[in-house]
This record gives sequence, C-alpha cells and structure tokens, in this order.
Amino acid sequence: MKILITGGAGYIGSHTLVEALRAGHEVLVLDNFETSGPEALRAVRKMTNREFGVVEADIRDRTRLLNICAAFRPEAVIHFAGLKAVGESNTIPARYYGVNVGGSVNLIEAMEACGCKRFVFSSSATVYGDPRYLPIDEAHPLSTTNPYGRSKLQVEDILRDQALAHSDWSIAILRYFNPVGAHDSGLIGENPTGIPNNLMPYVAQVATGERSELSVFGNDYDTPDGTGVRDYIHVVDLARAHIAAIDWSGRKTGARAFNLGVGRGSSVLEMIAAFEGASGRPVPYQIAPRRAGDIGTCFADATRAQAELGWRAERDISDMCRSAWAWAQKAANDRAEKTPGLPG
Repeated sequence: MKILITGGAGYIGSHTLVEALRAGHEVLVLDNFETSGPEALRAVRKMTNREFGVVEADIRDRTRLLNICAAFRPEAVIHFAGLKAVGESNTIPARYYGVNVGGSVNLIEAMEACGCKRFVFSSSATVYGDPRYLPIDEAHPLSTTNPYGRSKLQVEDILRDQALAHSDWSIAILRYFNPVGAHDSGLIGENPTGIPNNLMPYVAQVATGERSELSVFGNDYDTPDGTGVRDYIHVVDLARAHIAAIDWSGRKTGARAFNLGVGRGSSVLEMIAAFEGASGRPVPYQIAPRRAGDIGTCFADATRAQAELGWRAERDISDMCRSAWAWAQKAANDRAEKTPGLPG
C-alpha cells in the first residue's frame, strides 16, 4: 500500500516509518524538519535496508500538499505533523491552531482531491482533560485545558464531521498517553531541542550528566508515593498500533477513537528508579511545587484497541528505560561532538 506519513522524521513518526517499511508498504515522508532532522531518516534506511520517498514541505502550504498528493496518490495517510508542547501552546496559541488545525484541514482537502479515504490521526489523551474516572476509556467526556489539547480536539471534531459527510472514509483517531523509550537498535529515539518538555528525556539527560538534577513537581498527590502517576507506553508498541490502524481502515468505515496505553500507571519516582536500574547511573532530583494544571493520576483503558485493532502494548517500564538509555548515550555523544564542552 502507498502511505503518506506527515511528520515522518519525528520521534513517533520515524518509529512508525520503520514498522510501515517492514510491513512492506511504499512510503512517502513529508516533513518540514522544523523540530526534526534528516538524521533519523538516514538511520531508518540503515535499519530497514529499504528506500522511501522524502519531501520537505509544510502542511500549511495547501497548494504544495495538493501537488504532492496528486503526484504520489497515497492510499492512506498517517498524520503526525504538528506542534506538541503544552506549555508553549499557552504562549503562542494562534500558531498551534494554524499548524495543527489549519494544516490538518489542508491535508484532508488534498486527500479529497486525490481520492484517498483512509486516515490515521495522531491525537492525544489531553482531549480527556481532568479525569472524571479511571481508567479512562473512549467514552470518557472530552474536555481540554490548553490550546494544544483544544487543537487536537478540534481536528478530531473535523474528522468526525468528515466521516459523517463521506460514508466511505475510514478514520482512526489514536489517543496517545505517554510515549517513551527508543528503538532497540539504539539508532532512533526522542531527541528534543533545548530543555526537554517530557519526563524521560529529562531523566536521561540527568543520567548522562548533561543536566545536574531533575525537578519532581509535587510529592503530595493521592498516589502511593505522592508523585504523579501516568500511563507510559513504549514508542515501538505505539508505532505498531499505527500499522494495526492502517489494517483496520481497510475493513471499516467511519471515525473511531482508540486509546493507546498499557492500561496501568507508573509514578515519577518509579520511573526514576527504573531508569537508574537500567543505566547504572544516579538520577538526582529535587521536589518542587506542583505545576498548575497537573493532575495526580491518569491511565488508559485500552481494551478497545485490543478488541478492534488486534493490538496491545507488550513492553514494560524496564524495556522503556533500557532502550531510552541506549539511545540517550548515543544522543549525548552526538550533542557533545556538535557542542564542545558538553559531557560525552
């Protein structure tokens, strides 16, 4: 099958690219390389010994998207391209809506123009807002507390409307919980620029000595050790869910949401301990005040994905930390080579 992957050079996109190529699909990657680089794509070629197309483009460029889809004529689209930092979205909300919502509308229109009707959308558990019950299933009320989450929910609404208007479209909406880890090869993983927004890459940079300590925001939540509990999912498990969703889209029509998580939570301190065990390095931390908007516990009910996609998460937090540490060492060495004075 011919698949267009937007944002295919990014963290989750590059792992999904590996799985798509290994499943025998013909792939075109579209990326503007604003928050990623071609290095991951070179690594994917090495890992898979497969070729694929790459086009540098921005999903806000409607005319370019129309031309790309007309030339490649994809049979399905996996849509990752977008902005994803919750905190940043509060400071530049218009940009988030322009990229995440406006760009997605452009992509849908380009698909319409070339007759492509199978769509897998990278959404987020942020669309659930503050949990009203646990575990969170797909029937949980939808509510968001930041522009990033609202942009994801708006795209979901657009896709549901698209499926209502066109009964032959098949749309899988994948709501991620907390992706972590890296490919077992150690060749691709999460490599944020600047200060990491997520727990795992920050922990990894403390373990490599690039940062002195981690701030743990709050230790007075109603959880076993007082720190926040989240549903962490290995990025390879997550990537394989996208291929399962592509397969599902060949059997079903309509728009359907699926939670992607392991179905249980791990606390911040549990993740730190697991990373120390995987790396053999200490991860110093200090307790800091709670951050506004943070919640105590959040984890998924992912039984729908298992029942309908035939998918379930297979890796535990030890696997997540081992793979993240292997990748972190390589990434730290690469950064040290580019920036003299950094630990390598």
